[in-house]
Amino acid sequence: MYHLDLAQLHVYLAVCDAGSISAAAPALFRSTSAISEQLRKLEDAIGVELLIRGKQGVRPTPAGERLVRHARQLLTLGERALSDVRGEQFEGEIRLAITDYFRPDDIAGLLKKLREWHPRLRLHVVMKKSLEIDQASDYLDIGLAMRFNERVSTANTFEVRQEPLQWVAAAGWVPEPGQPLPLLAISGCGLSEYSCQVLERAGVEYEIVYSTSGVAGLQSALRAGLGIACLNASAVPHGVEPYRAGMPVLAQARFLLLAPRKGESALVENVRRLLQGYLA
Repeated sequence: MYHLDLAQLHVYLAVCDAGSISAAAPALFRSTSAISEQLRKLEDAIGVELLIRGKQGVRPTPAGERLVRHARQLLTLGERALSDVRGEQFEGEIRLAITDYFRPDDIAGLLKKLREWHPRLRLHVVMKKSLEIDQASDYLDIGLAMRFNERVSTANTFEVRQEPLQWVAAAGWVPEPGQPLPLLAISGCGLSEYSCQVLERAGVEYEIVYSTSGVAGLQSALRAGLGIACLNASAVPHGVEPYRAGMPVLAQARFLLLAPRKGESALVENVRRLLQGYLA
């Protein structure tokens, strides 16, 4: 029986994050041929194609995307086991901001478990819109924001996970014939603005009938059947389902840990690396 090789997974993640073998080589301190050999061994051992190779670099296949999530978690668990055996502890204070679109049903439990694992790590967590997290980066230690627009720079960020964006509505909901599409939105939110732009480009007539300040309010309005909205997969609540009839295609949501600040401490750097795998 084959067991996943953590060293090969480390190489695989580095290539996926860098976007090409040549871009990953300096960080891995390996030649491109050595990296290619590790990737070939990993694909041969698993028995599925993990990367799509092209002139612009590489990107994961659907199976490769699933392995990315597992690999981050396995490498994080390995680091945690090593720290535990060595008796190392994360100790200090971290100011962390997270977009409220990110796994809203799970995030509180994840943070609770993280505190149990590292009792000397004092997390001060605030849920904010991604735009607010970007603007607050000067006084935050770590920010987790959502991106869905390829024109927005993601340089020096650390990807945690990707999710599909979906048009969603209450189960069984249908729009009223001959009327503008009733759209639910979050005020001052980039994703709501994006959904409006997508509808306008597709020539879909719509009307914002409900505006709220956060994801929880949007979820309540969806469950009540007030209209349709755009949400990432992990934020879709029970009783709400994808609505596809005549709706335009949406992008992928990418959840990213924002770029490190100049001169940040080793604690912040280590916790960021921990979160990248743990929250995947």
